[in-house]
Amino acid sequence: MITQSLHRVTTQDGEKIAVWQVSDDPVEQQYFADKTKIKAQNILMIHGTFSDKRVSLGMAGYLAKLGHRCYIMEWRGHGDSSIPSDKFNFETIAFYDIAATFQYLFDELKVDNLHAVTHSGGGICLTMFLTQNQHYIAKINSITMVACQAYGAVLNTQSYAKITLLKTMTRLLGYVPAKRFKLGPINESYHTMSQWYNWNLGKHFQSSLAKHDSDHQESSVDETFDYRQLMPSITIPIYAISAKGDHFIAPPSGCQLFLNDFNNSTNVFCEFAIKNGHLEDYNHSRIILSSNAAKEVWSTIAAWVNRHTKV
Repeated sequence: MITQSLHRVTTQDGEKIAVWQVSDDPVEQQYFADKTKIKAQNILMIHGTFSDKRVSLGMAGYLAKLGHRCYIMEWRGHGDSSIPSDKFNFETIAFYDIAATFQYLFDELKVDNLHAVTHSGGGICLTMFLTQNQHYIAKINSITMVACQAYGAVLNTQSYAKITLLKTMTRLLGYVPAKRFKLGPINESYHTMSQWYNWNLGKHFQSSLAKHDSDHQESSVDETFDYRQLMPSITIPIYAISAKGDHFIAPPSGCQLFLNDFNNSTNVFCEFAIKNGHLEDYNHSRIILSSNAAKEVWSTIAAWVNRHTKV
């Protein structure tokens, strides 16, 4: 039977981040039924904008039935995590929420292996975190990024106009009405989404963090730092999944561009599309949460984890 247990970790700025463990009884170390004697793995799952743990639960249950232990981290302001009083953006998630989760997994639980499975903005946040916390790179066996890109959504003048319009509307409203636009159950603020808009419209991956001097006094925003400069330092094998029908948030060409900037020949890219023999031209959400994804996408992620499991 699949079980869920909740633990909340405290970030450096005092927020409570929900980390759900999803496992199959018994939760002790298991081996696969096919007698390949592959050790059960720890898998961290990170959702993106407009989402919470629900987008990952189906796949987590599937992986748990294979003997793995899954941990789903929910962003601040999402799901069972605390609702912050201060504004936050992608870098807040990366350097506070993910940082606290990694400390919990490695320092408190003392996991001896870890794979990451991310959806959309979850992969963006993980990427930023690892560029600035490179001591974790050797501790992660593999990464799967589902529908993830940060600066490749503009394909033509039409998509540029669409993102510009959405940015303007979000600024006027103060948030994105996610349910109205069928993006997900959670609204996102303009402050959060403005980074994504700016990255894609400007075709860059620049940091919004303030640069500090030697006395740790805030001086100015470093407009020159682009995370792409350090992406090649992330040498973890990455499996990038794109969806043919994802025309706006993470088009396949944008996902390919993001993966290419890690500059690692061991990384693998897959576009799920009817033309490639798959069941449908998936959209941004169905690529991770749908009956067809359960039939043909999830198994490829399990295979990537198996491939990078150290016995």
